[in-house]
Amino acid sequence: MDVTSSNLKMLDRQTIDLNSLLRRKQLFWDSFAMLYTLGSYAGSIGLLLAENCWLNAIGVVWLTHSLVLSAYLAHEFMHGIPFADMKWNALGGNIMLWLNGSCYIRFQELMQMHIAHHVNRIDYCRFDIPGFLRSVPKGLRLLLLGLEWLYFPSLAFLLRIRLLFASFLIPDRRHDLSRTILILLIRGSLFAVLAILSVKAILLYCVAYISMIHILRFVDAFQHTYDSLPVGEPIPEHHENVSPESARCYEQANTFSNVISVRFPWLNLLLLNFGYHNAHHEVIKCPWYHLPALNRALYADQSHHYITLLELVGNYHRFRVSRILTGQGQVVNQDNNRQLSTFYGAIEVSFLVVPIRHN
Repeated sequence: MDVTSSNLKMLDRQTIDLNSLLRRKQLFWDSFAMLYTLGSYAGSIGLLLAENCWLNAIGVVWLTHSLVLSAYLAHEFMHGIPFADMKWNALGGNIMLWLNGSCYIRFQELMQMHIAHHVNRIDYCRFDIPGFLRSVPKGLRLLLLGLEWLYFPSLAFLLRIRLLFASFLIPDRRHDLSRTILILLIRGSLFAVLAILSVKAILLYCVAYISMIHILRFVDAFQHTYDSLPVGEPIPEHHENVSPESARCYEQANTFSNVISVRFPWLNLLLLNFGYHNAHHEVIKCPWYHLPALNRALYADQSHHYITLLELVGNYHRFRVSRILTGQGQVVNQDNNRQLSTFYGAIEVSFLVVPIRHN
């Protein structure tokens, strides 16, 4: 989104020159984040292969962090932020998707779906989870929900497995069949080598991967209370025929900045400042390292929706099964006051997964 003078009037903020902020891209920070992520990924696997259990534990935490950062860096590349040329953003995005296992779907497709989320102000349904659970045998339904209760993200893996086999089963996705087979062969061979070296390392890798899914789920679950729409459905009229100011008001009212810490903002760097979500939605081209400054400038009166992740830990735990069937709930009550007790959170709205339909 270009920050034009009309946008500046709409924002009604005088404390920062947004155009100047967007021009001050600092490739050093993107390069540092990418090198740290790649180095951490390689170094952590080395620790998983070590004999010492303490080194193994450090390796799991380090690998989890590198996988999480690879997701948030992929998000930066989807917005075309690090590089002016989209071919370099696509290259960087594909590298990050390879690390976190989302490479079976093309970067371009993930990017288009995520940008549609911004443009249309909608959370696209990756899968009709309640409908699916109602349609399967009771035993399978109880198994999936029981695994979720035990903190095993069965539905997240179900979505990824569907995407993995989509090119085999869905005619409209058959064009990706050879690409999918090639990726499966390469990644399967690499994991087979790791298993030969150490079965323990493979198991610990799985722990790190599941931890990554939980962290991404936790953050994604509490950033929006948008309308949810199945892929392919027409955009509701109240999302299209509205003034820019009304659209912005809806977007900001249904977006929440779930930062790690308000008091210690440096902690938010652990997630590349992804928690400053109101600021990100206001100016989607703002680099991650400028989001705190943008957030301070746009919301100097602290009127936007700050919710720290620490406040939401209880909700993530308490509604881990019920949110699957009941929906995301409400954050603001009739008196326009925050009411976290009814904020159940969304489920499976990750920007690393695209909706697919069986025709």
